[in-house]
Parts: sequence; structure tokens; C-alpha cells
Amino acid sequence: MNYVLIAVLVVLCIMVVVSLVRGIVAFLKTTKIDLETGEGETVTEMQAVQNKAMFSRIKYQAAAIGVVVLIAVVAGSSQ
Repeated sequence: MNYVLIAVLVVLCIMVVVSLVRGIVAFLKTTKIDLETGEGETVTEMQAVQNKAMFSRIKYQAAAIGVVVLIAVVAGSSQ
């Protein structure tokens, strides 16, 4: 069971990193568009993408913490 939980934890950690990178890229695009054009419509759209990516990062981090707690519970009960 620990091997399955560790695999799930690794996948969740990868998803956290992917979500973080997507959020940072969206942030950089927002800043670039704002500096170059000053158009509010595109900036608002990119901010929505940024918020979505950061919210998904938080979800994956919470799930990863839950898996770590579950691993600790399983390890503690086997002793």
C-alpha cells in the first residue's frame, strides 16, 4: 500500500509544479500584455487563467498533504 501512496504523492507533486509553472507563465503574460498594450480585456482574461492555475496548485498541494498524512498513519499502524 505504501508504494501506491508514494506513487500518488509523486504524481501530485508533479501536478503542483505544473500548476505553479502555468500560473507563473500566465502572470508573466499578463504583465507583458499590460506593459505593451495596456488593454484591459486581455489582461482580465489572463488574470482568470492565472487564478485558475494557482487554485489548482492549492488543490494539488492539499491532496499531497493528505497523502503524506495517510502514509504516516499507515506507517504508524504497522509498527
